[in-house]
Amino acid sequence: MPDQAGAAREQAHGRELYVIEGEGSYETHRAATAAEAAPPFRFSRVGPRGKRLDAKVRSKVARAMSGGRQRDGRIPAGYTYLGQFVDHDLTFDATTVAFGEDISPADLLQGRSPTLDLDSLYGFGPDDEVSQRFYEDDRTRLKVGTTTRIDNLIARAGFDVPRVGTGTRPRRANIPDLRNDENLAVAQHHAAFIRFHNRVVDKLPSSVPAAARFTKARRVVVLHYQWMLKTDYLPRIVDPAIVSDVFTDGRKVFEVGADPLSMPTMPVEFSVGAFRLGHSMIREAYDWNAEFPDGAGSLFFLFDFSRTSGTLGGSPTLPSNWIADWRRLYRFKQIDRPDLDPPAGEFNHARRIDTALVDPLANLPLGSFGGVDGDAGTMRANLAFRNLTRAAMLHLASGQQMADLMTARGVQLTKLTTDQIRDGLNGADLSDLTPAQLSAFLTDTPLWFYVLREAELNNGRLTGVGGRLVAETFHRAMEGSRNSIVRNSAWRPRIGPVADRFRMADLLVFAFENKLALLAPLGD
Repeated sequence: MPDQAGAAREQAHGRELYVIEGEGSYETHRAATAAEAAPPFRFSRVGPRGKRLDAKVRSKVARAMSGGRQRDGRIPAGYTYLGQFVDHDLTFDATTVAFGEDISPADLLQGRSPTLDLDSLYGFGPDDEVSQRFYEDDRTRLKVGTTTRIDNLIARAGFDVPRVGTGTRPRRANIPDLRNDENLAVAQHHAAFIRFHNRVVDKLPSSVPAAARFTKARRVVVLHYQWMLKTDYLPRIVDPAIVSDVFTDGRKVFEVGADPLSMPTMPVEFSVGAFRLGHSMIREAYDWNAEFPDGAGSLFFLFDFSRTSGTLGGSPTLPSNWIADWRRLYRFKQIDRPDLDPPAGEFNHARRIDTALVDPLANLPLGSFGGVDGDAGTMRANLAFRNLTRAAMLHLASGQQMADLMTARGVQLTKLTTDQIRDGLNGADLSDLTPAQLSAFLTDTPLWFYVLREAELNNGRLTGVGGRLVAETFHRAMEGSRNSIVRNSAWRPRIGPVADRFRMADLLVFAFENKLALLAPLGD
């Protein structure tokens, strides 16, 4: 009998097909299957075509980036995986929903689009034949998952993503985008967003008719989500001055002057370059909860206790001892809730955004990228090498090319010098490159590396090329969403105790009913 989980991994991770407007398609992993012959996700190119970095240089740079000395940054670790959740909302993947039967090209663009409208959570909505399986019978609330009892810890509803299957074998997630079950941290974020939606539904006035409750709830959820990204997430990872400039004065580089109601494209410079910043934020281990404190929540376990990359530890659903303690991932005292502080010494910071990645990312689990047995332990399993190779195959513009382009379009930035790219600040050591290789690398630096080097020299926050690409892509994605805080600039949050404030910590407090027993169900 075929391995259904393996098929799901192939579907979720195997396709790396980029169709760039005006150029055609670029295949970076394998040929698309017949089941994937649906209209493509709409990518675009902001900058010029770049030079393809030699494979030997890519290998050396990937090794230099892998397993070096990592430093904690100032950002709470939860934002690492919030960023991954957002990435899956923005970028297309060959999911079951996108490639179900009888989906028209128009539905594909509407249902899976580079907008910040949470289609990775909602799919095509409860009235769609394919997406109905994500919803309760009322077609308003999203289904929740239940953890598996272990030892003296009871099974808990709402603390895992919903799953399909029977018996004791590990079960596949029943969510629109299987990438949100490729590690435990992002899966727990997805489960939290399910709770958030359902709580919004519960709080709707009784006067809202049944037929309108889902649409109303989704609008509330999406607008608060966008506000949180604009005011909380983005200023943590990007120089706040850049965020303010883009959201106040508009875009200067990406889809400038576009019809606000038109469907955005996804710039490959963002998808394959700048927004891979989160890879450098990943820790090798986490103080996860009361059952796994003091770094016992290793990155290996975060992969294994998911289904796309792991086996859920052999359980049918997430074991109850692996439920996240949100106090260890987000600073609730930043929203004046010191009562939600974690035990002393048990808070996780993300690693500084820079050119150094933790050891485990040099040998990814095969399920996390659709690999085969022969890929284990090779450069194909090295995340840095995969990123650099994908960019090379797309002929992505170099950091220098993007800096020149932005300067020509009126963006104020300081281009990195060759010395800054070479030396950085306690990041990747490029001394293993030959003089000729180093010269070529410093002349045409891969965009992803360039963006991380910028952040490394800016106290772990994107600036210059990287900051502008990320802020402008987020702005356009919000502008083009069906529900938009960019087009509706007068909108303000209505959830939370403080006017005009809605941070990720506020979202979690609301979603988990303002109860410590739900935010940290395993206690201290």
